[in-house]
Amino acid sequence: MKKIVAAGCILAMSLMLTGCEEQTRSKEAVFDQTQESNQDYSVSDEEVTEGTEEYRGFLLDNVFHSQTEGDIHYNVYIPESYDGSKPYALFFTLPGYQGLYFQGVGVNLQTEDFGFTAQEYNPEMIIVAPQLEDWGETSARQTIALAEYFLSNYNIDPDKVYGEGYSGGGETMSLVMSMRPDLFTAYLHGSSKWDGAYEPVAENRTPVYLAIGEEDEYYGSEPTKETYRRLHDLYEQQGLTEAEIDQILVLDIKDDSYFEEGGVTNQHGGGGALFPHDDEMMGWLFEK
Repeated sequence: MKKIVAAGCILAMSLMLTGCEEQTRSKEAVFDQTQESNQDYSVSDEEVTEGTEEYRGFLLDNVFHSQTEGDIHYNVYIPESYDGSKPYALFFTLPGYQGLYFQGVGVNLQTEDFGFTAQEYNPEMIIVAPQLEDWGETSARQTIALAEYFLSNYNIDPDKVYGEGYSGGGETMSLVMSMRPDLFTAYLHGSSKWDGAYEPVAENRTPVYLAIGEEDEYYGSEPTKETYRRLHDLYEQQGLTEAEIDQILVLDIKDDSYFEEGGVTNQHGGGGALFPHDDEMMGWLFEK
């Protein structure tokens, strides 16, 4: 994989961010923090074992050997145009249960299209599709470690770091968001439930889009509605207006007709098939 060969672009970008508003300042702090441990932006061969197989442009089964979180398996798409000379966006997509590592290498990409349709919104974006072992705190910490690795070793625009979690992947990403909401510009939470804390997300004002079927067979829609209420209440306590809240918090409950028109009968599994192709959802995410 291609690594950054000079730090000039990163320094220039940090200077450009000076004087921006609170959320941007927090991302600048995150960016600076992730660079401190690796000032020359180079990674030894021992830290990453690169995969050897490809699937639709993704290099499969790379392994980041984290000193604190162990081996982290991931698939990655790096555009041909990336050479480290300019900052690129970064997108993390976490799959449902069927896409975890023990299910098979690359099965997350074979069963969900988020990593492919995302390329239509920004051709200058690195896409990381981790294959973790579960949907709990261990996987959340591994996701954070992997995100920090990419921020440290690739020329990434810290204002264009996006996250998406579907089903079990959404549970993991909700924990990530409660631990490090400052890492992400915006987050799409699909057909899942929120396992993390709400307060850190509200304090950071990280935009969140909540989407689920009204009659989701696995979670039901009530947990997602409750997540919306909890975050909405916290924003009201901060004094935000409804218009301001609408800019950073969206509740999208899909009725039967949405799935029927999409040709699927199961709302939970159908969300994984339809949401990646929903321009309203995906456009919202990558416009932030």
